[in-house]
Amino acid sequence: MELVRTATDAGIATVTLDSPANRNALSALLMRELLDALGAALTDTEVRAVVISHTGPVFCSGADLKETAEARETGRIPAELLADVLAAIWEFPKPVLARIAGPARAGGLGLIAAADIAVCTRDATFAFSEVRLGVIPAVISATVLPRLAPRAAAEFYLTGDVFDGTRAAEIGLVTAAVEADGLDAAVAAYAGALVRGGPLALAGTKQLLRRPAADTIRADLADLSARSAGYFRSAEGREGVAAFREKRPASWVPVTHDTSAR
Repeated sequence: MELVRTATDAGIATVTLDSPANRNALSALLMRELLDALGAALTDTEVRAVVISHTGPVFCSGADLKETAEARETGRIPAELLADVLAAIWEFPKPVLARIAGPARAGGLGLIAAADIAVCTRDATFAFSEVRLGVIPAVISATVLPRLAPRAAAEFYLTGDVFDGTRAAEIGLVTAAVEADGLDAAVAAYAGALVRGGPLALAGTKQLLRRPAADTIRADLADLSARSAGYFRSAEGREGVAAFREKRPASWVPVTHDTSAR
């Protein structure tokens, strides 16, 4: 039985965690299937962005603790494979959007933080529950800590307390928290905006968001100026400017999406 399903429509690949029986826990099989799904979306030229969603009431309950206990003595524990998943999402050249309609715990928060944009319901709940199990949120810190306000990170890492979607948005874990009946519309609005960006420009902008600053302001500006000039000279850049001047959608915009300004 597949634990991860993919459906593609109008440039958006929706990758769905589909293991509700164990609350979409991060088993080795689910994570391998998730990596496969991301790999397929990466090479599919029709896919412009990825939405990570879920079936069942829980987005992701974190590590599969039963599997972890069984594998501890004999094999690679799922927490180690999680590093591959987080890196794949964080480094993915196409935008990744997380749709969270229910609770997330521990490793599930790492998935959310790895996404470029995350939208949850206001009543969704979250917790870094690791300390209450006698372990630490080590692997997910690579994606979580760059997102969270430092005081909030200390509060929730150390206490393991549960917080809701509104608080998740306040501290930077998610982009937006909305009412449950508005979640799909909010996700669709972000997805519709993403596919209007040039594919190469989106990839370059993701690199911009991740790049370390240069040692000096002049070195920083020299690098950024070179990047800017390269994109303006590119075929994609020329097409985008021409489309703007001619008041038409750029050639890369899927025709089934509304191309009006967001």
